[in-house]
Amino acid sequence: MIQILRFSTVMGLCMLSLQLKAQTRVTGPIVSEFGKVYKVNDTDLKVDVTKEYKAVFDIMNSPESHESLNRSIETAARFLNMHAQSGVPAEQLKVALIFHNKASKDIMNNAAYQEKYGADNPNRALVEALIAAEAEIVFCGQSSNARDIPKEKMIEGVQLSLSAMTALIHFQDENYRLIKF
Repeated sequence: MIQILRFSTVMGLCMLSLQLKAQTRVTGPIVSEFGKVYKVNDTDLKVDVTKEYKAVFDIMNSPESHESLNRSIETAARFLNMHAQSGVPAEQLKVALIFHNKASKDIMNNAAYQEKYGADNPNRALVEALIAAEAEIVFCGQSSNARDIPKEKMIEGVQLSLSAMTALIHFQDENYRLIKF
């Protein structure tokens, strides 16, 4: 009886270990330090690896803390990584992020961010990684003026648009699909 309990306990621990291992999130291959995702097997809705995936992310909110990563930005890294891990070639993945409102601070360069908030911009490395992955990062010109964040205070590679609305229409006219969460 004791041996049967030990065996079932060992088997239970092995199964738990396998379940935990199956639930491990990994980054890459496109954005290696951000955008951890789970592997999902046996899906009913299959990923079409021949399709071009174009997504525009409306980034308007940001954590109140000036030292917290904006998880809405990381959603774009997850989008890139999960599709690439599922076999979609990187050249078939196109993303654009449109920043405005409270998220305006997230595209500030470190010098400007430190001057205003007394800390390093926690989103700088993520934004730079997305730019390196050929994501288009666009800042609302209206927010730029309203929040006193001119081009020289932005992370290098961030583009300026007349407005977030203009940029969202532009990318949707280019067949990008709006993702807002």
